This record gives sequence, C-alpha cells and structure tokens, in this order.
Amino acid sequence: MTLILTFLGRGDSHQSSISIATAKKMSSLGSQVLLAGQNPGPTLSTLLETPVNTVPTKVEDNLMAVKLSSTFLLEKEWEKVKELELQYLRSPTLKNVYGQELGVLPGMEQILSLNALREYYQGGEYDVIIYDGDSPLNTLGMFGIPELLSWYLRRFGRVLKESDVVKTLSPFIQPITSAILNIPRTADDLSQKSTSSANNLLKEGAKTLANPSCMAAYLVTTNDELAIAETKYYWGCAQQVGLMVKGVLVNQGQVSDSLNQEFSPLSVTAVSPTTGTDWQLLQDTLPNFLVNSMPPQPITVDVFSREVRLFLPGFDKNQVKLTQYGPEITIEAGNQRRNIDLPVPLRGKLVKGAKFQNHYLIISF
Repeated sequence: MTLILTFLGRGDSHQSSISIATAKKMSSLGSQVLLAGQNPGPTLSTLLETPVNTVPTKVEDNLMAVKLSSTFLLEKEWEKVKELELQYLRSPTLKNVYGQELGVLPGMEQILSLNALREYYQGGEYDVIIYDGDSPLNTLGMFGIPELLSWYLRRFGRVLKESDVVKTLSPFIQPITSAILNIPRTADDLSQKSTSSANNLLKEGAKTLANPSCMAAYLVTTNDELAIAETKYYWGCAQQVGLMVKGVLVNQGQVSDSLNQEFSPLSVTAVSPTTGTDWQLLQDTLPNFLVNSMPPQPITVDVFSREVRLFLPGFDKNQVKLTQYGPEITIEAGNQRRNIDLPVPLRGKLVKGAKFQNHYLIISF
C-alpha cells in the first residue's frame, strides 16, 4: 500500500529540507519514493542538485522527483478533452482553446495537483509519495477538496438533475459519454450516473485521506512562540479536512516539557539542520514514519450516547461555528468547513447542545 506523506510548517521551518531528507532516508531503506514539489521556483532542483521537471526524474536509487506544474497538468488533460471532441463531434469547437488559458479559474491548481497525486497513488509504482506543498494553507485547501465537492454534490444533486443547463448541454456531451462510458443517452440518466460516479470517487478520496496507513501529515515548527501558535492552527485545520496528523518535528530546537504539552498527545521530535548538501545528520534525527500509531481521530460518532465529537486543537470556542441543515451538521473553524453527514439513528434529530472541552467540540442530540 502506498503512503502519502506531507509536512505542514511555515517558511522558516525549512519544510522543503525536511521533505527531501525524508525522501532520501526512506529511499535508502529500500522504499520506492516519489518526491512531488508544488513550489514553482528552483528550490527543489537547487537542494537536490538535480534538475526537477514536470515528469518524474531520477535523483538517486529508489528516489524520483517531479514538479507539479498546473500549466503542464492542465494542458495535458485539456488535450485529452480536445481529442475526444474531435473523435466524436462533427464540428469541434475547442480546437483553438488552449489549456493554459483555463489556469486562471479559482482552485484549478489545487484540483490538478490533487488529481496528479491520485494518479501516482493509484499507479502503484511508489511505496511512498512525499508532497512538498508551497504553503500549509494551500496544502490543506487541496486535501479538503474531496469533502467540499462531495458536499456540493450531496446538496445540489437534485438541482443538477433538473437543471436546464444539463438538458441544454446534453446533445454536446452525450456522444462522448455514451461512447466512452457506456452511459444512456437521456439527460436524466446522464446527470444521475455522472453525479453518482463523481460522489463515489470523492468518498474514496476522503476515505484514503482519513486512513493513517495511506495518508499522514507531520507538523514542522521551531521553538518560536508565534511559530508554535501557527503550527497549532494548521493542526486544527488539518483535523477539519480529515487529514491525520501523526507527529511534530521541531527544527533547530530542543523539545521541552511545555512543547510536549502544547502538542499532546502527538509525539514531538527534535531534528537537526542540514550542513550544506550533507543530509545525513538531518536524516538520522527523523522519526520512523512507517511506525504504526493512531493519532486522535478528527471525528467520532457515538450513536448510543447521541454524541458527535470533533477534535479541534488550535481553536477556542469563539472560533468555532456550528449550523445544522437537514441530515448534516456543518462545523466552521479557521478558514475550513467540515460537513458531517449524520448516521441514520441521528438524522432528523435537532442539536440539543454543544460544548468545547479539552480541544474537543462535543455535540449532543
């Protein structure tokens, strides 16, 4: 099973160095590793002393690196769309539209990067994929896409089915979908099957995200007070999107009792800085990322006690907003929104109370 690892830390935490050292350490132990960098600049190539391109490039034995470029990814997928249009429609209209022109759409870069990671994950070629994002909030936003889109499909599925837009566009898209996906040619069936297929894909993505054997994040901080506060905020945001945080790395610092308390019950490890291009010292101080551990679950549901508990470190009660809509409750904290589809025994029951205790939001029905 492939493991996706990512690190969440502010700029002065040297997150990219830790990503590289982790990739080198795990590849030296025999794992097939892909290091995927989001930063468009030369950082990854400079630190690796190897040109990193938009296709996986060999760095050393068992270690490949790739730069996730939205322009490249968009153009590649867009060309597939134009090929299908040319094959199945008499009058292609997209032949003069270029993929990079769509890069201005909000969220496009995150969606493309997430899809690229999904393809590498499903390809089965790598034991470990290390994602080095350009910023913690962008990384969290990217991994929150499956839950967000799933919510939109659940909420607006009926609207899509009855939409005049779907009915208007169906003559355009039906020849392609009928030939490729063997989907019936009616607009109603098309919208139903497309929505169901997309929702299943998003559910699988959310399930993978919540499995610490498949996906895990580590917080990266320094001993600076502001850095610690920001890192705890990232921790809370990660819980909101369902991303399991398994530990904390303290760069260029000591692990004190107070630091352990700040991030309890996570394990906190001090790591050493690199010296030039010598990565060994940093590698030696990194923890075992393959060890089995069960960090706090982002959400637990106790049907018998009629309680839903959400672990939200880094937030206080004044930063958390709770709303209820039909069978779902929505939790807003920081800049993240988590939508919880309640199990059958709790559906239709109104929220009776909510309290914030020891970093847990406890909702009673």
